[in-house]
Amino acid sequence: MTIPDLSVLLWILLFSLLGGVLSVAGAALVALNISKSTVPMLISYAIGAMLGAVFLEILPEAIEVATSPKHITVTVLLGILLFFALEKLVIWRHCHGDHCEVHAVHTADDCPNAEMQTETTSAPATKYKAVTIKQPSITAHHHHTQHDHGRSGLMIMIGDTFHNFVDGILIASAFMVDIKVGIVTAIAIIAHEIPQEVGDFLILLHSGYSKKQAFIFNLVSSLATVVGGVVAYFALTHVQSWIPTILGLAAASMLYVAVADLIPSLHKRTELRATISQLVLIACGVASIWLVGYFLE
Repeated sequence: MTIPDLSVLLWILLFSLLGGVLSVAGAALVALNISKSTVPMLISYAIGAMLGAVFLEILPEAIEVATSPKHITVTVLLGILLFFALEKLVIWRHCHGDHCEVHAVHTADDCPNAEMQTETTSAPATKYKAVTIKQPSITAHHHHTQHDHGRSGLMIMIGDTFHNFVDGILIASAFMVDIKVGIVTAIAIIAHEIPQEVGDFLILLHSGYSKKQAFIFNLVSSLATVVGGVVAYFALTHVQSWIPTILGLAAASMLYVAVADLIPSLHKRTELRATISQLVLIACGVASIWLVGYFLE
């Protein structure tokens, strides 16, 4: 194999950029060709892909390079609390800007049969007026079930950016050992990322983003791979000590989105057929991460 006379930094830049862009492009080919009506169903696959990435790839890798497993568990715990606080801030901002729609939804839930009460209750006009005020909140609740105003998408983009930064560090580390090792490592990272990126696309679409927005956000997030590669090239010994913490935060964000935001949405469909379908798709998401890892090893 004849290798052009390029500096190691140029190899790192080239494959860090390709690693991010190709994984996003590969995921886009899958996710963006899915009809919008099937996105809620395929959220189950996204949950499985995220849980598989966390427990089969990210956490084992973090524990392997950490000084102690407790360092990782504490990082994940603090990360979950951090993302909880961040999501609260997003909810507060949305509530403050939209006259507290969260409260309106709660009011509708407290009185789900408001329309029936309007028809059957022979009460004073003041009571009819109170019920009439509640009617728009039912519409708001219906709108709320369609997406979460981007909260899950925001959380997953933060975690994915952390993860992409670490990918850049790994690519740079490999190229600084040997060019061929670097190329193989970059290809392996691209293959690992595609199933997870598909899940990220689905979550962004589920959160209310358009296909164009989902693609752009994933593409911008992928540029963290280049940043990680460049930083590692100039300060590898210092940056490598950051890897366990960064991986722990990436795992925390994915775990939080899967467990706190997405899994509860699956419980809205309680029929047996839907439950079986959800379990199968979650298993497929986990299996896709495991299969890629198994064959690349």
